[in-house]
Amino acid sequence: MRAHEMHNYWEESRVPLASLMFVAPLLVFYELGVLLLGPEAIRNGAEVWLRQILFTIGLGQYFFLPILTVGVLLAAHYLSRRPWYVRSVTLWGMLVESLFLAGCLRVLLGLQAIVFQHLAQHGLMAAGINIWSRSLAERAVAFVGAGVYEELVFRLILLNLVVGVARIFHPTPTAAMFSGVVVSSLLFAAAHHVGAFGEPFEFFTFLFRFVAGIFFALLFVYRGFGIVAGAHAAYDLLVGLV
Repeated sequence: MRAHEMHNYWEESRVPLASLMFVAPLLVFYELGVLLLGPEAIRNGAEVWLRQILFTIGLGQYFFLPILTVGVLLAAHYLSRRPWYVRSVTLWGMLVESLFLAGCLRVLLGLQAIVFQHLAQHGLMAAGINIWSRSLAERAVAFVGAGVYEELVFRLILLNLVVGVARIFHPTPTAAMFSGVVVSSLLFAAAHHVGAFGEPFEFFTFLFRFVAGIFFALLFVYRGFGIVAGAHAAYDLLVGLV
């Protein structure tokens, strides 16, 4: 890309409309995969939590959650006042960037696992069930769902929520953002140890996921929802299928 095209890419790839167009195929893949697999599907924990919340307030229709996800991104783009157009080259660039960042995270967490050899006994994936006994299709659907819905819950919702609350107590945006990154990452790591399928708490595994949460939170802050969801899904697929 030329210099001005690269500048356009960095700006355009962060806008909510680009995130929506990039994440939409992942969202469709996961939701259709869950429907086709039926009882054999591995449901993502973040998605299940969101559906339970919606169900309690009378919005339990199956397709309401993906429609709500699309609606949130459309509303965010409307409020951004950005043009309703995304170049195809930007979407391809987001794919390449997501794959590259997934590889970087794999190297980073691989180095961490070497430092903490105890992690090797537990594996590198953050699955609360024996996912390795499942078929390739079942694992692929689960990994893609994690990329979309875990980023929706822990970054798009919780990180922004913590930043908003922190702004009340912190005088600077930087301090509030730091609080959002750390708290959302701690919650991301802790979430894998709660619920019916949660794993027993183990410090090094928790630390492993906390570092991954920091990585994803910083991606969200600097590169937007689309890139972090794509990188998360690509990382899970890289580790789980390759």
